[in-house]
Amino acid sequence: MKRILVVSYSQSGQLNEIIDNFLKPFESVTIERVDIIPEKEFVFPWSSTSFFDTMPDTVLEKKINILPFVSQFKVYDLIIFGYQPWFLSPSLPATALLLDPEFLAVLNNTPVVTVIGARNMWINSQKRVVQRINDAGGRIVANIPFIDRHQNLISALSILHWMLTAKKNRKWGILPLPGVSDKDIKNASILGLPVHKALQKGEYNGLQQRILESRLIDIHPSVMFIEMRAKRLFVIWANLIVRKGTNEKKRAFWVALYKYYLFVALFFVSPIVLFIYNFLIKPLTGRSVRKNKELFLYLGIVR
Repeated sequence: MKRILVVSYSQSGQLNEIIDNFLKPFESVTIERVDIIPEKEFVFPWSSTSFFDTMPDTVLEKKINILPFVSQFKVYDLIIFGYQPWFLSPSLPATALLLDPEFLAVLNNTPVVTVIGARNMWINSQKRVVQRINDAGGRIVANIPFIDRHQNLISALSILHWMLTAKKNRKWGILPLPGVSDKDIKNASILGLPVHKALQKGEYNGLQQRILESRLIDIHPSVMFIEMRAKRLFVIWANLIVRKGTNEKKRAFWVALYKYYLFVALFFVSPIVLFIYNFLIKPLTGRSVRKNKELFLYLGIVR
């Protein structure tokens, strides 16, 4: 009987719900699930202060303490790694596991499917996850991102409402429901089916292509355009906060400054940038956009 290891961290519970549905096709398979548990819990809902203060450590991939990784076996036929991007980087618990020697030993020579629960930007975080898994001797065979499909600024407002209140409802009675839609969560089982078939055959070549043929996964060009440029700014701010925030009061000042910068960039600068992109740049770069989309949808996957 095939056996798989499923590891994940889900602060709000949404990612675990996605994975529950994703695993429905995996009949006659031994499934071991391991939760990543930080020693210091990330409370949900976030407070505004704690949310933005988490940015520098997340972006700089600071290692936090998690409960020891323990698995029943040392060898698995497949590992499913579920994680959330925070600030265009893997969440702190995800990074901590990818630095854990016990988990890295299990990754060695093992095919890995990554399952992402994100707002709408996951490319930069997946780059880092792919790099760490490859360095450990693992092999990415598929990546399945689940996102909030609403317009970027609208989803930012609805997600902030959810993260800071834990209320997954329509803010002001107007905004759409935040997070990954119920339909996409239920459809996770559709995407689990080709992974299950590949597992049974022990053959993963072409798996990502079969997943993409479902047309349930895509990257919006404007979101891709923003993300390809935003990570550098996050790194600059993270280093600035760490360098300038030499005590609690100074760090709080620089984190607050970053928060206001982010709101201005998101709600005032990005619409102007996207207007220029959509009407002036995008029509001239269609081939490049298609090439980048294909590159990111197959990150780290041998075709």
